[in-house]
Amino acid sequence: MTARAVLLLAAMLLGLPPAATPARAQPGGAPAVPLPPPAPGRTGLDTDALKSDLRGAEEAQKRLRAELEAAKGDRARLNQLLVETATRTRAVEQQLIDVEGRIGVLDRSASDLSASLARRRGVLAQVLAALMRMGREPPPALLMRPDDALDAVRSAILLGALLPELRVEAETLAADLSDLSRVRGELTAARDSLSRLRSELDDDRKRLSGLVTERQRRQAEEQPVPQSERSQAETVAKSTADVHDLVTRLETEVGPSARAADAAKAVTRPVEPGKPDLAALRDPARITPAIAFSQAKGLLPMPVAGVTVKTFGASDGVGGAEKGLTIATRAGAPVSAPADGWVVYAGPFRSYGQLLIINTGGGYHILMAGMERITVDLGQFVLAGEPVGVMGGLSRSAGPTAARGSAVPVPVGVPAAGLRFGNEPGAALGQPQLYVEFRKDGISIDPTPWWAATDSQKVRG
Repeated sequence: MTARAVLLLAAMLLGLPPAATPARAQPGGAPAVPLPPPAPGRTGLDTDALKSDLRGAEEAQKRLRAELEAAKGDRARLNQLLVETATRTRAVEQQLIDVEGRIGVLDRSASDLSASLARRRGVLAQVLAALMRMGREPPPALLMRPDDALDAVRSAILLGALLPELRVEAETLAADLSDLSRVRGELTAARDSLSRLRSELDDDRKRLSGLVTERQRRQAEEQPVPQSERSQAETVAKSTADVHDLVTRLETEVGPSARAADAAKAVTRPVEPGKPDLAALRDPARITPAIAFSQAKGLLPMPVAGVTVKTFGASDGVGGAEKGLTIATRAGAPVSAPADGWVVYAGPFRSYGQLLIINTGGGYHILMAGMERITVDLGQFVLAGEPVGVMGGLSRSAGPTAARGSAVPVPVGVPAAGLRFGNEPGAALGQPQLYVEFRKDGISIDPTPWWAATDSQKVRG
């Protein structure tokens, strides 16, 4: 049954004026939209759009070069650009995740509504046919043929019983059609938003990559790490069994890590009751933590945009408890430092994969694993919100239980970057996963009190 027939039925039963006739549907169900004739000399390739994109990319590169030139010799300005760009990129990433999840919900709603209409198609076709027969063969008139009085009474009884049911069916159908139209409109808006956000994210990632490259170039010039010390850190990592021993050995045996640990110990921040002075957090030129880590509760930004799929203390599935939290992210998402601190290790470590350890002072360390690439070096001081790594394109279990758990595969035929975050359990499977662990004097602690409250962070089990 066509949409026009259904609308006419609903209008007739509800006493509404008939809607305007829609465009005739093609066999596939899509409305026939007249296409403009192709412009003379035009091909399928939109060269104007390509040229516009190229000009936009060139202009973005020019702006970045100008900003880097302006920040030449100004470490504070470069730090500010890094933190601002990483923060904006993380916000766009989170918006993308929310929109992708919304599209998943809308897609399911549209499918459910279409299926509901399809299931009632046969019944509604029979109702329409009955109405059409009634129109062609109206009930007999009593005044003209008194002998047909019995037939007239029977017809009236049947109509009296049928019309209320038809009205209910028509109201339900009209509501479903209205919902389907609304859902399709929201889907169109969501997909437009998705396209815009992807474009913004692509620009921000390119900009962030250029800034990180410049930062590391300057870091290598000002505080170069000899290859012998890198090799020594790798050797220590290969010959150490657990993270606690790894940190202890690194901070006593490896030059850059030992210097970083000494710098962290030298910083003493008074822990005073009440909220700390946050003015220091706005200084991009700082070379030591702005506030004591113990006083940073409720202030730290999440290191990456995503969906929390495992929380501290939850069952790890093998009889133990999670020592940190795991965040499912989009492919290639940038990872930022949650707090100010010094890098004491950056490299592979057993089942953790690529492991980053930041000494934040006061006996606290932050561990992050699951990244494809780490973009900071041994001994480097990083600010809260400063980019330190990049997620990969495939899911890999990271953290202390990774050796017992298997990697989560990406569904066959679906690129990792195209997977969506829905609202059903397990929707984030197949996405890259970042493992984050806080430690105090070598003991894992719950990081939850440290995170800044935000509505966009959804905890999912």
